[in-house]
Amino acid sequence: MPIPLFNSIASWLLRKRYHQIELFLKYPLEVQDEVLRHLMDFSEDTMIGKQYGFKDMPKYDEFKNRVPIVSYEDIAPLIERTRKGEQNLFWPTTIKWFAKSSGTTNAKSKFIPVSSEALEDCHYKSSKDLLCLYLNNNENSQLFTGKSLRLGGSKELYEDNGTFFGDLSAILIDNMPLWAEYSSTPSNKVSLMSEWESKLEAIIEESIRENVTSLAGVPSWMLVLLNQVLEKTGKNHLFEIWENLEVYFHGGVSFIPYKNQYKNLLPRKKFNYYETYNASEGFFGIQDRNNSDDLLLMLDYGIFYEFIPMDSYGNEDSAIPLWEVQLGINYAMVITTNAGLWRYKIGDTIRFTSKDPYRIRITGRTKHHINAFGEELIIENAEEALKQICQKTDAEIMDYTAAPIFMTGNDKGAHEWIIEFRKPPEDIAYFTEFLDNALKSLNSDYEAKRYNNITLKMPKVHMARKNLFHDWLKSKNKLGGQHKIPRLSNERAYLDELLQMNMQ
Repeated sequence: MPIPLFNSIASWLLRKRYHQIELFLKYPLEVQDEVLRHLMDFSEDTMIGKQYGFKDMPKYDEFKNRVPIVSYEDIAPLIERTRKGEQNLFWPTTIKWFAKSSGTTNAKSKFIPVSSEALEDCHYKSSKDLLCLYLNNNENSQLFTGKSLRLGGSKELYEDNGTFFGDLSAILIDNMPLWAEYSSTPSNKVSLMSEWESKLEAIIEESIRENVTSLAGVPSWMLVLLNQVLEKTGKNHLFEIWENLEVYFHGGVSFIPYKNQYKNLLPRKKFNYYETYNASEGFFGIQDRNNSDDLLLMLDYGIFYEFIPMDSYGNEDSAIPLWEVQLGINYAMVITTNAGLWRYKIGDTIRFTSKDPYRIRITGRTKHHINAFGEELIIENAEEALKQICQKTDAEIMDYTAAPIFMTGNDKGAHEWIIEFRKPPEDIAYFTEFLDNALKSLNSDYEAKRYNNITLKMPKVHMARKNLFHDWLKSKNKLGGQHKIPRLSNERAYLDELLQMNMQ
């Protein structure tokens, strides 16, 4: 099929989905209620369905009262039984795929169930919707005249007791529909390579000869790849290699610390950036407008949402459905999914910016914040402060992390930061002072604890040596994919490891 004709047909087919998206935009609460009803009806004969009485549970209030909110540790035994071959425990269809994930500060792995329904009705559906929304906003797009350069995880799939586990990206690539494979680079063989650094070289070899029209991947790791592409080709920017490049689809970590660096690599003014919100547990949000910081909450992917206000986190009775949320409040997300996760705390925090339609911003993680002294510093505060100071000092940040310095004797506490710069500030003392002032302006709790050094002293900022964070992740066998540095943490064991490596 000629490329222009393929582009036209693919674009037309994807735009047809927009009418279905308009349905949940117009009737969001009815769609969510229908999702929950379907999940319970479909699962009423599972062990979980019988335990909680899904068959005679007509209303959300009964669902909330009967089914407890759980963390991974609560359901790990059931997941382990499924991995060993038992079925129909928490989901009626056979589950043979498990997305392996682990926290950056905790070596213990999680195995998130991935059903065939979750693959088709959530993960793959979201990929098509991402393209649908993009094409709806960019009618002259030539996206399908070329290929999408995708950068997924670096682990292969492993078989155990007849089930398979690996990075979610590896599971998605292994089950990828033909249309997606046809329009992507590199090949599946290269995408599934396990050794990260060899994989980058192979991706570059394959992709620089292709007509790449879009990029897709985690910003931190994609930046590493793209800088190596420029180094290998000797070009000044990416449009000298891929002149038809028009959009970067990104997610996994905040784009804020990397935005200026991408603008240097992609200096064309009309280039588009589209953010996504996905995880091993499901796909939740897509940027639905050009040049927007908000994500449209996707309501018809077989996921029912609930939200716990962070000021009452730990009180499970405070969870509310979508129809009770308010704007501007920091919520922890609770999900019920078409892979058998029932009222599961995903660990992310979000804030609603609109209720017509429901749009959100990701504000951080329930565990990735600093609250050692009552300061309640969240990732959203940290990244906005760093954005302001980088604009002020013309600095560029590659990676960063922060943890508390705890009080000892009469000595006050503080926050200790390690920042790896691509372009360092001229004066690190000025940078530190500006960071402190920016955090005060963004967070009244932090400001109160900093007042006259009553609880917190001035933060301490270390400039990281080149590749410090890369070397630390490599030492943990966590290069590539969704693996990332913990931005903020109440625990500092990993920070001490980084400080020690920084002196080597």
